[in-house]
Amino acid sequence: MRRPWHRALLLAAAAAGLARAAEPAPAGTAPGGPEPQSAISHDSPPPQGIARWLDPTAAPFIPVPEIDVDPNSGTTLGLIPTWLVTDAQGQVRRIIAPDVLYNPYFGYGARGRIFSYPSEDTQWSVVAGAKQRVESEFDYEYQTGRLRDTTWSFTGSAVYDRSGTPRFYGIGNNSTIYDETNYTLQQKYVQTNVGWNVNRELQLSYTLRMREVDVQPGTLAGIASLQSRFGQILGVGTNHEVLNRFAVTYDTRDDPTVPTHGGAYTVFGGVADRTGIFHASLYSVVGIDAKQLWSLAPGEVIVVHGALRYMPGTAHVPFWSLSTLGGATSVIGEQQPLRGFGEGRFYDRNAFSSSLEYRHRIASVDAMSTRIDVEATPFIDAGEVFAHSRTSPVSHLHKVAGLGFRGIASPFVVGYVDIGYGSEGAAVFTGINYPF
Repeated sequence: MRRPWHRALLLAAAAAGLARAAEPAPAGTAPGGPEPQSAISHDSPPPQGIARWLDPTAAPFIPVPEIDVDPNSGTTLGLIPTWLVTDAQGQVRRIIAPDVLYNPYFGYGARGRIFSYPSEDTQWSVVAGAKQRVESEFDYEYQTGRLRDTTWSFTGSAVYDRSGTPRFYGIGNNSTIYDETNYTLQQKYVQTNVGWNVNRELQLSYTLRMREVDVQPGTLAGIASLQSRFGQILGVGTNHEVLNRFAVTYDTRDDPTVPTHGGAYTVFGGVADRTGIFHASLYSVVGIDAKQLWSLAPGEVIVVHGALRYMPGTAHVPFWSLSTLGGATSVIGEQQPLRGFGEGRFYDRNAFSSSLEYRHRIASVDAMSTRIDVEATPFIDAGEVFAHSRTSPVSHLHKVAGLGFRGIASPFVVGYVDIGYGSEGAAVFTGINYPF
């Protein structure tokens, strides 16, 4: 499931500034506030004028330039004034990051963001914003029990998203770039996931999502609207979907956000219908998602990820619920990455996805008890979509090679920039959290 705030953001670009700004404030001083006079070196007077705004220790906030490049959205430019709240150990506990921006498709806009990390076990976020034309968004997410040290884990989301950039090229692994179309996607949904932690490694979980999706004509100049080329295919107009999905997960990773070794293996299955009471089924889905990490040395990690998704016995599926490849984000049971292509590049009933990354730390900056790590990550993605269960999932793979950069403020935050190259050229993605 696409998360609206994944298209943006800030921390990969701000990694160096975070290292200095995350220093704990002296006693009696608000985070980000002025340094006491007694702590200021007389040999190094505080910066003045424009230099003050370029020094995270002196500026009232970190002015992070926003350069968001995406194959579907184009290039968005803006400024993100970023406030950080840290605890006594120097760990970032809250990020307040509004922005002002300009996108050539939709004009000027603004967003507000709060990312909060009250503890290692709980976190929440709120993102809301709008542009002059077409696009607006609201996304609230809450998660607790993420370490699985307690009996239950819970994740909840409430999302409204109106996006003018989605693409559709037809259904099938051989859909061509010449059939590119655009549509406006307006969706709103609530989603809950409840997990029973048998122990720290083994979890049984249930996901319920109630969603309304409205596929409207596209608005981008020079790109045909989906309806004009493909007509009233299933999923166009307003549709309702209630998803019930069950999963079994075995997870031995050392950390859920910044893991360095171990693995996570999930088997899932579910049904979706229009009422939520398991009849009038729209589709069923089963699959597996697996990732494994090996630590070669401190700061050197190899990661392998694979996912297989089948939709058995399905005849009437909205196109936006089909298996899909493209973009930089992996969501268990749903979309999978192919980082040389835009999000939603390939659709069909079934999909296979695989990725290999080498995460190599190239720099670390210590700021008292806070450390910012910067990683360079060469990667390879390969995957395909296919219509029939008897088809080999690896016979006609699309392949991508690329290089990523990540800024990491452990234990909560990873910002990434991934640059991939495939058969249709290069693609650049930015966002928060590892792709998988």
